[in-house]
Amino acid sequence: MRTLLKVQLDVVAGNKAAQEGRIGEIIGSVAEMIKPEASYFLTENGNRTAYFFFDLDDPSQIPQIAEPFFTELNAEVQFTPVMNQEELGRGLQAYLQRAGG
Repeated sequence: MRTLLKVQLDVVAGNKAAQEGRIGEIIGSVAEMIKPEASYFLTENGNRTAYFFFDLDDPSQIPQIAEPFFTELNAEVQFTPVMNQEELGRGLQAYLQRAGG
């Protein structure tokens, strides 16, 4: 399932990882694992934030993906199912057929 992974780093833990040169390694290792179709990096609410769009094959992958961010960067992590425009169109069409529209 296409999934949005949002990672918001703790400022103190992020600063420490950046100063130690580990922030890129941590993010890179997870990105290598999930092979995102797109990734974006920004600040949100004053925190380093990353958005990754990727296919989550099995929910059992969630701990493998989230734990490095939790343990190394004291980050907040959210997984959200998402769809593209084509998928939205198919879903709306199926809804309308069921609803009699």
